[in-house]
Amino acid sequence: MNPILLLEDDAALAEGLLYSLARNGFAVEHVRTLKDARERLQGAGPFSLLILDVTLPDGSGFSLCRQVRARDSRVPILFLTASDEEVSVIQGLDSGGDDYIVKPFRLGELCSRIRALLRRSGTEPRPDPELLRCGPLTLDLTGCRATLEGRPLSLTATEYRLLCLLVRNVNLTLPRERILEQLWDSKGSFVDGNTLSVYIRRLREKVEENPFHPRRLLTVRGFGYLWKEEQP
Repeated sequence: MNPILLLEDDAALAEGLLYSLARNGFAVEHVRTLKDARERLQGAGPFSLLILDVTLPDGSGFSLCRQVRARDSRVPILFLTASDEEVSVIQGLDSGGDDYIVKPFRLGELCSRIRALLRRSGTEPRPDPELLRCGPLTLDLTGCRATLEGRPLSLTATEYRLLCLLVRNVNLTLPRERILEQLWDSKGSFVDGNTLSVYIRRLREKVEENPFHPRRLLTVRGFGYLWKEEQP
């Protein structure tokens, strides 16, 4: 995500915001004057959002907002204002601002407003996918997707959970009883022994070149199942 530009002349407030916003996953650059903000907007890459204080040593955040909008920029702009008087609010919105928050404010409310503006502009940060790789198999634990040799696997929810359980315990034999316990979800969806055998067969059909002679999803007779890591 492109960084957020914070224009705030109060050093203590800015320091607290930089720390808190970073902990909430936002990358923020800070400037204290209109002059510095104009230089950053001209010389830096695009910003995903502008947070502008209204009253500054060398002018008003409203004037910077108008200049940004004059360039036909659609970057979201959020004002920090010490006044919630209607005339101040109207002036901020009329200058091209998208939202405002009145000092003092709660950090949670500020983060919520930032996310809402980023969402509307299509630049809301998304979590990096958590990937689990085992040979040619990749599990996207964030998106609940699986690919084998780059090919998406069409799995049911239970098949996906079964595959994740086996791969997380790669090269270890899992007893059938443990697998059954793990597949009994919080909604009470129970998988019995016979149904587990069906899921194993269906999963083999999707992950094995020859389901009748599996190389990955192996049966340990009388005990359980094993996901075997393929050697390069």
